[in-house]
Amino acid sequence: MSKGLPKRSEDYSLWYNELVKKADLAENSAVRGCMVIKPYGYSIWEKMQAELDRMFKETGHSNAYFPLFIPKSYLSKEASHVAGFAKECAVVTHYRLKNAEDGSGIIVDPDAKLEEELIVRPTSETVIWSTYKNWVQSYRDLPLLVNQWANVVRWEMRTRLFLRTTEFLWQEGHTAHATKKEAEEETNRMMNVYAQFSENFMALPVVRGRKTESERFAGADDTLCIEAMMQDGKALQAGTSHFLGQNFAKAFDVKFATKEGGLEYVWGTSWGVSTRLMGALIMAHSDDNGLVLPPKLAPIQVVIIPIYRKDEELDAITEKANEIMADLRKVGVSVKFDNRDTYKPGWKFAEHELKGVPLRIAIGPRDLENGTIEIARRDTLTKEQFELTSQPISEKISGMLDEIQKSIYSKALNFKSEMTTEVNSWDEFKKVLEDKGGFLSAHWDGTAETEEKVKDLTKATIRCIPLDRKDEAGVCVYSGKPSKGRVLFAKAY
Repeated sequence: MSKGLPKRSEDYSLWYNELVKKADLAENSAVRGCMVIKPYGYSIWEKMQAELDRMFKETGHSNAYFPLFIPKSYLSKEASHVAGFAKECAVVTHYRLKNAEDGSGIIVDPDAKLEEELIVRPTSETVIWSTYKNWVQSYRDLPLLVNQWANVVRWEMRTRLFLRTTEFLWQEGHTAHATKKEAEEETNRMMNVYAQFSENFMALPVVRGRKTESERFAGADDTLCIEAMMQDGKALQAGTSHFLGQNFAKAFDVKFATKEGGLEYVWGTSWGVSTRLMGALIMAHSDDNGLVLPPKLAPIQVVIIPIYRKDEELDAITEKANEIMADLRKVGVSVKFDNRDTYKPGWKFAEHELKGVPLRIAIGPRDLENGTIEIARRDTLTKEQFELTSQPISEKISGMLDEIQKSIYSKALNFKSEMTTEVNSWDEFKKVLEDKGGFLSAHWDGTAETEEKVKDLTKATIRCIPLDRKDEAGVCVYSGKPSKGRVLFAKAY
């Protein structure tokens, strides 16, 4: 199989786009800016979804589903929220088509205009908080810990598969609490859930941080985030968790009777990750040969490929492969026997390498004679001969998969460390950004004016104020004004 991938070092953007298509993850659809997620790509998303869903339920959340359409009047109830999303909203104005009288085709029926226009959800705060008004009367109804898996539409002008599409898949959690403290704890808890998922399953180290006022979610009092570093030196926001204060409760009049008999507005949060995580997974680990998938998210963890010339040889190899698959499946390893006779072994090797299958086992007649198999690691492209009598195959493979998971994370962690640079002057800031990229740890004076000016001059934004930053008096890298501590700047997706 000819991969035909461009080299990352020569054209990272082209390499990414070609890899997404050639690895059968997704493709552009007939609708501009939308994508078709193909079965292999969707199977990775399903693995992500399953783990996240488990983590949400372990923290007390339940799934629900809310409408795709939002009355236009709802958006205008929270002023900063509508201002943040107005330019991205798709609007439904009519509900029927009809044939044109002149026979020129189908037109919108002018008599079928909606009394109130509907917004195709860009996010669901407004329609959910209008529902919560019916669900919350007393402190006994709180907290409400709800999540939904859904699709949303944001009319993007520049799109890229998984990273930024007009329609994308995501989950959005929406919770309501009796106290500010509870809501703030929830905001922090879910940010940490995202960080744990990213690091433990995606093998992707992240920076836990707080967004600046300019970058926080429209309608939130505070936004926490996780930021990751891609191999081209650009940052990617991998998840956000928002403390909404009482903003949406006041907009939709969601009050509760307190234990003391008073009446108060509830406190809210919202949090979400999307199919953008697929883009992060691809860009953080993959190489010029194709995908490199962490075993915990790989749809197929092990592929077995027979090497044979005669049918009798295949029969004997198949018998051994079935034994190995049974042993691996007992310990929860997903394994595939690729016995297609329409492709040669070399073609299959290249295909599974391209698709990022963590381990490949090759078995030929000589292996059967010697009681061995060849095991190849996708992450390091190394091979070894394994004697089947030396230890249980399930133990060997499970150990190798654990090692690959750790190795991929360690490599990404080292890269993030190498790509984080402390800068102390404006000239140094510009030089490092241009020559190296990555995270620039620099002092900032705390003003939106400086933040905007740096963005205009360099296209670098403040990705976050790290939650673990130390108080450190200094001077702003751009303005020279006093600074209380360093923030992370970067060019980003």
